[in-house]
Amino acid sequence: MQVQVVKSKIHRVKVTGADLNYIGSITIDESLMDASNLIEGEKVAIVNINNGERFETYVIKGNRNSGEITLNGPAARKVQKGDIIIIIAYGIMDFEIAKTFKPSLVFPNEADNSLT
Repeated sequence: MQVQVVKSKIHRVKVTGADLNYIGSITIDESLMDASNLIEGEKVAIVNINNGERFETYVIKGNRNSGEITLNGPAARKVQKGDIIIIIAYGIMDFEIAKTFKPSLVFPNEADNSLT
């Protein structure tokens, strides 16, 4: 049997922009992507702490150490600049492996989305 479990999580990060006219996705600072083990194009769930919205999109790599968290396209309607969100990616794995798997969890500074 296989189960879906949390693989990566960026917990409580501040939205720096919302671009309705972009093709779609979420742009994430490359340093946050590396720390949380996310790759460009990966499907992620977004949970907005401010308004309770939950939705899915995919990752686009942002400039390293920029702190950028920008929701693009239709997803931009579900957030506002300054909102606090959680970004979650899930993986599918064998049940026994999932019991001991340790996800990559990142807790950035909410003020500037830095890792320090």
